[in-house]
Amino acid sequence: MSAVPAAPATDAAPVAGTRTALVLRHDATIHLGNLEPVLHDHGYSVTYVEILSDDLSTIDPTSADLVVVLGGEMGAYEIDRFPALAREITILQDRLAAERPVFGVCLGAQLMANALGARVYPGPTNEIGFRTVEPTSLGATGPLRHVAGVPVLQWHSDTFDLPEGVTRLAGSPQYGNEAFGIGDWALAVQFHPEVTPAMHEVWLRASAAEVTAAGLDPETLRAERDLYAGTMQDASRALFSEWLDGLDR
Repeated sequence: MSAVPAAPATDAAPVAGTRTALVLRHDATIHLGNLEPVLHDHGYSVTYVEILSDDLSTIDPTSADLVVVLGGEMGAYEIDRFPALAREITILQDRLAAERPVFGVCLGAQLMANALGARVYPGPTNEIGFRTVEPTSLGATGPLRHVAGVPVLQWHSDTFDLPEGVTRLAGSPQYGNEAFGIGDWALAVQFHPEVTPAMHEVWLRASAAEVTAAGLDPETLRAERDLYAGTMQDASRALFSEWLDGLDR
């Protein structure tokens, strides 16, 4: 997905809370979206780190109560083009080794897989649009159950091998690995549970060439959004809220 230099509407001053959420962001248009109010409801203050421009050497990988890793237009394997990814992967390696809570979305999930030693690579299709994912038997007993049968937004062309020591939680006909977890403290999803209709519109406008190259019609994608975005946001907020509740347990 192509980037545009716009700041998200959700970048207001952090809301005070007793817990801290450190959000690793790769693009100003790819932010927490509808998940940010869920964090606030659970007592988290939110701080964004701009991976491509901030000084990552000052980040303590384990100090925040939660790390959220968002999406981006690059591949997790494009360290030569985006050297900051190397430091980000090290942060995630240290965080995961310490078994501190991490939630990854799309590129974030792929970076988590990389940090756990798995291969990330281009997939067979550039998947853009609302699609269903299928929770595994284990996924259906946890937070992923909220998206069963609910079309969720996909916008990716990369995939990953399942890392050793994780639990596969969801897949789809196009991509076998759509979600994985470790215990109740790490969750990675390749789809985009955070996207609001406003975010989706920004992405469509910024990535018109990509959409066309994929053989897709922007108006068809907008029609999908009108049908599915509300239900998806309800499901994704329920998913994220239940997972945050699990951190308390």
